[in-house]
Amino acid sequence: MERSVSNVMGGLLEQRYRVDSVLARGGMSTVYRGRDTRLDRDVAIKVMDPHLTADPAFVLRFEREARAAAQLHHPAVVSVHDQGVDGDQVYLVMELIDGGNLRDLLNQRGKLAPAVALSVLGPVLSALGAAHRAGLVHRDVKPENVLIGPGGQVKVADFGLARAIAENGVTSDSEILGTVAYLSPEQVESGAADARSDVYAAGIVLYEMLAGQAPYRGETAISVAYQHVNSDVPSVPEIPLALDTLVRKATRRDPVLRPANADAFLAELERVGTDLGLTPQPVPVPGSAPENDRTVIMRPVPVAVGATPPSAAELTRPVVPKPSLNSAAMTTVSTGPPPTPPPGIPVGNSATRTMQRPEPPRRRPPQKRKPKVDPVEEERKRRKKLFTIWGSVAAVVVVLVGLFTWYVSANRYTEMPSVAGQSEQNAMVLLSNADLTGLVEKVPSNDVPNGTVISSDPGPGAELRKNQQVKLVVSRGRPVVPFITTGVDEAAATKEIQAAGLKTAKDPTKDAFHDTVPIGKVVGVDPRPGTALDLDAPVTLILSKGPPPRLPVPNVAGKTKDEATAELQRAGLEAVDAGGEDAPENNGSRVVRTDPPAGTVLDPTQNKRVTLFYQNNQEIEVPDVTRQKVREAKEQLERAGLRVKVEFNKSNNATVVNQSIPPRTRVKRGTEITIVGL
Repeated sequence: MERSVSNVMGGLLEQRYRVDSVLARGGMSTVYRGRDTRLDRDVAIKVMDPHLTADPAFVLRFEREARAAAQLHHPAVVSVHDQGVDGDQVYLVMELIDGGNLRDLLNQRGKLAPAVALSVLGPVLSALGAAHRAGLVHRDVKPENVLIGPGGQVKVADFGLARAIAENGVTSDSEILGTVAYLSPEQVESGAADARSDVYAAGIVLYEMLAGQAPYRGETAISVAYQHVNSDVPSVPEIPLALDTLVRKATRRDPVLRPANADAFLAELERVGTDLGLTPQPVPVPGSAPENDRTVIMRPVPVAVGATPPSAAELTRPVVPKPSLNSAAMTTVSTGPPPTPPPGIPVGNSATRTMQRPEPPRRRPPQKRKPKVDPVEEERKRRKKLFTIWGSVAAVVVVLVGLFTWYVSANRYTEMPSVAGQSEQNAMVLLSNADLTGLVEKVPSNDVPNGTVISSDPGPGAELRKNQQVKLVVSRGRPVVPFITTGVDEAAATKEIQAAGLKTAKDPTKDAFHDTVPIGKVVGVDPRPGTALDLDAPVTLILSKGPPPRLPVPNVAGKTKDEATAELQRAGLEAVDAGGEDAPENNGSRVVRTDPPAGTVLDPTQNKRVTLFYQNNQEIEVPDVTRQKVREAKEQLERAGLRVKVEFNKSNNATVVNQSIPPRTRVKRGTEITIVGL
């Protein structure tokens, strides 16, 4: 990777983009601060690692995904300005965001308040929603890809790049470990990803913001992936129940039980925030550099003046004490000064040496003869000595093995405490004191209060290894009717209700018409969401009957009461008789008009009643409508029970100049009168 950095730093890509300093490094790429010399603006340049760009197929996929990401135009999406290939460098030019990312903020603060967490996740879901509507899936939603710029502006980066890297089949260990904490179960099992996979990852990010850590942790990527597939995300302690329920809903292992896409997740997030009174908060800008850009500071080692400073290897080399010399090794034999010649005997020249008396030869002292030893006895002693030596060695080995075994096994095990009946917080403290880790699973219960431990696996008294993970079954109280997304399948709603500890029921009489929800899809539940019920209590699914039928009012004028009533019933409408003077005298009374009038289209969900007005034999007095507008004259004559015919100028604004029946003439109700408009 250093070779790549040295090749890029300080140069120009395609004679346009100047590469300045490193902003961040990852397993697959390096991000630099750069300058677009043509447009004179600062940019961020992501240069892919050479081991990826050596594959021509990856380069083609990278270009395709970069073009797709460039089509996204949203305030919360990091804009893609350009992409290109310069020699062996494949790069992407993006909008430069000065600030940090969500990982920096979490490292700085540990966890975020619910209102701040919702303020961060809202723009993220809005950006993902725009991508999902465009048919694009992010596939790698994680805190490192959530950037926080000046003023707390939240933006999502790296749309589409995860797919290009995944299809190449080359990933680094650090990249796997950094991403697997947010992979959905279906991505782990089959590699398939859709909008619900992004919803799952966003739910894990929300969990981490609220809890201060990801729900699943492990030393290897495989162990974390196994937990995604086989374990439900635990509850977040000390947050409102509605928010905890939303986190668990977004992180269901079954994709069908999650919100369908980021827009649906955002709608539920806003609803929960409104219900809890969580107002939007300013997002803090990370104050520290990203963790992967921090400089390692080494403690200075004092060096004597004039000495050579120690090398890096010497600084890290373990210090081994030198063996001290024993008393025998420290003792030396002094022979003293050379002997002084006797006085009177000169020494120092050759003449003197020749005149000296030669010393007589010394005789050897007589040597003692070694006694003869019996060979059999000698062999017996040798064997006895060897037996003693090897026996001592064996005893030392046994002692060392015993000590080693004791050292290895000592303090490795602990005892499972009794936590049933304790609150979740107290149980976690007891486990921590016993050097154990708890994995919480919340289940509904009619009898055990919310937040109280029902049982543990293993049970109390079990001997466990330290730092082993144990399962705590915690009550979440009486089951609560879940929020069901309008328009979901009956099977998905049934799974959601059963997961809450309740049963589903159907009542066709409660099914309802709906303008947009197809027939057979869920439009609601009874009782309403949020209602607390007993375990296994029934919840009725209200299914859609499709769009309501449109019912036109038939023309029944001139028909008898029985005939008009029968025709309205065949049309799906309900006949109602008018009262007063317009009431029928008998079943043979003739209908004069209806309310609503004939031809009106009714919505059966609103009103299906049609009022019938009848013509009776009693006489009425014809009113004077001359000099009135045609519209006013018609209304007055029809209210009096007459049928009206307009001649000459039939405009409603025309003036009536004549009427066929003189005013104050008594005629039978229903008589036709002609008015002349001018």
